[in-house]
Amino acid sequence: MRYELFIAIRHIEARKRQTILSIAAIGIAVMILMVSQAFMAGFTQELFDKTVANLPHVVVSPQEGDDYIHLYQNLVVRINSIEGVVASSPYLIGEASFSNRDNTKNAALKGVIPSEEEAVANVEEDVIMGNFEELAFSRDTIMIGDDLADDLELELGDDVEVSFPNANTLSLEVVAIFDTGTPADESLTYTSLETAQRFFDTDNVINGIDLRLEDFNNDREVASIIQDEGYKASGWTENNPEILRTIAIESTSNNITLGFILVIASFGVVSTLNMVVMGKIREIGILMAMGAKKSSIGLIFLMESGILGLAGALLGTLSGTLLALAIGSYPVPAGSFGEITSIPVLIRPLDVLFIIVGVFLLNLIAGIYPARRAASFDPVTAISAK
Repeated sequence: MRYELFIAIRHIEARKRQTILSIAAIGIAVMILMVSQAFMAGFTQELFDKTVANLPHVVVSPQEGDDYIHLYQNLVVRINSIEGVVASSPYLIGEASFSNRDNTKNAALKGVIPSEEEAVANVEEDVIMGNFEELAFSRDTIMIGDDLADDLELELGDDVEVSFPNANTLSLEVVAIFDTGTPADESLTYTSLETAQRFFDTDNVINGIDLRLEDFNNDREVASIIQDEGYKASGWTENNPEILRTIAIESTSNNITLGFILVIASFGVVSTLNMVVMGKIREIGILMAMGAKKSSIGLIFLMESGILGLAGALLGTLSGTLLALAIGSYPVPAGSFGEITSIPVLIRPLDVLFIIVGVFLLNLIAGIYPARRAASFDPVTAISAK
């Protein structure tokens, strides 16, 4: 063991109260940082699971100047061959008026192939009554949101009149009801692609294709490939920029606040080490008189700062992890945060490593001033100091 490290450890052991307070100050700051980071990562993951996971990662639209995509089967085959595309769902969507008794509401009617729409949007997860797949097997059927069903006073098995200018009026049987907890429950309905084509009086055409990717972060790259084919295509990051903006704002404000907390804790270490330097002036002078180099004197106090920072970081990450997991396992009252039943917490090993290394380096930097001050003493003056 180098003598500098030996002396640094002896200094730390000799002043137990100051050591405990310094480690505790750093530990508490790191614990707060760890808990906050776990919550931030958890809520971000929850946001992606509730939004991006159920959104089409890429949306393909008709060519410039066209209302529809003709011969879409060939395009679907080419799109499915693109690396990273795991599912695609062609659709025909448009506005429609829904009537039952004296109730009338406007909403979007989306014609889909149920199995392919399920592969892209996980629709069945939100079905609360009936069977989404029945759209493929029964003629003139529809699935509506629970809010729209309430507005129109519809129940499973009822018929609803669907009409719109320049469209063929149809009577569709409600075979399923869904609940997403979003405005879509009142503004979106599903039917088979064949039924939608008959309603809108179109023949074997669509006006969009939804895609699901293996990695949703590659949405812009895949959209660019499809654009090269002459079709409009946009990724979820372009269609829903508010999701990324919300995460960026929350993450930035969170990191700034926690950064200040760590800086304050590091200044506590600087203050402690500065007091140690002033209390060890004679010992420093003696070491210099015995031949210790100024660089070695500075290294001793720099090591003390690093040891305190590392100990505080380890203590803080451990306690922060345990606290975050404990809070995350506590159930929240039903309905308080929508469908969330517990506070989302995500502990990522890379975050833990980054926090430990970051706090350690921050405390090393904070220890530079007292270390340089200790190394700057004149041996004769230091020994004669009282």
